[in-house]
Amino acid sequence: MKIKILVAALAVTALSLAGCSVDQSGQQADKPTIRIGYQTFPSGDLIVKNNKWLEEALPDYNIKWIKFDSGADVNTAFIAKELDFGALGSSPVARGLSEPLNIPYKVAFVLDVAGDNEALVARDGTNINSIAELKGKRIATPFASTAHYSLLAALAQNKLSPNDVQLVDLQPQAILAAWERGDIDAAYTWLPTLSELRKSGKDLITSRQLANDGKPTLDLGAVADEFASAHPEVVDTWRQQEARALGTIKDDPDAAAKAIAAEIGLSPEETAGQLKQGVYLTPEEVASPEWLGTEGKPGNLAVNLQSASQFLADQKQIPAAAPLKTFEDAIYTKGLPGVLSQ
Repeated sequence: MKIKILVAALAVTALSLAGCSVDQSGQQADKPTIRIGYQTFPSGDLIVKNNKWLEEALPDYNIKWIKFDSGADVNTAFIAKELDFGALGSSPVARGLSEPLNIPYKVAFVLDVAGDNEALVARDGTNINSIAELKGKRIATPFASTAHYSLLAALAQNKLSPNDVQLVDLQPQAILAAWERGDIDAAYTWLPTLSELRKSGKDLITSRQLANDGKPTLDLGAVADEFASAHPEVVDTWRQQEARALGTIKDDPDAAAKAIAAEIGLSPEETAGQLKQGVYLTPEEVASPEWLGTEGKPGNLAVNLQSASQFLADQKQIPAAAPLKTFEDAIYTKGLPGVLSQ
């Protein structure tokens, strides 16, 4: 009963989430609307948005872009049936597909693999030089995010449990404010906020290092089951534009940086530096056995998500890990790899 009440409460509050804003420019009342949840970490998603590629490719639809501060908020909006597509990290997806949320969505794209664009940073003046020295310290991170997952993994590597530190649940902008006030000793978060923290702090570990140790995290594009079933052709078009953006990051990094910079409020030069810290797959890699896989043969991403679910269960962040089949069934492989090569 408590679980049902929790899910209902999440649904009721989805539209009043702090930090959520909507871009409704150019909306026409006589067209159906596609609702896309996005975040402001550097990714191809922002290239698609800035260049209005979806608006051009889907002229019979309104495209409504809704900004979120974390994957936990994106999950809440999916629960409330207020999104058709959403960008969120692999840890929130693993949580969303597990009990008690059981969100009816599927992973349809890999936006990026976390590298040095997510990191655990200690504030200057705290005399913290290692993860082991975080014992008893105040560490901020957005709960239920990839950064939260990575923080727990980094602590576990150093034989620390969440109870050995003081974890504080803050969104990226709130992390920056708390950092500047001296209210926290360290933080695990992502770009662009991370670049501000690094000006007066130092990395203790990055998500690239954790990936090398077997704890990779990713940013994913999810689509609601109901929408994917009703409009598979729209899902194809959306994936084609996301693949186009990955191509731009690889082949025309200056254009990619310019588009993303316009969305996150930084200079193209700063954004270009941030793009170099992430890992962006090619469309062929997205549809490879290592990631999404092909139609009828979900890729290793399902194993990655199941591993994250098990880790979250071990850390008592969720009641129990979901079985591998749950994640295999949640990989949207329809039309792959052909769709991404068009």
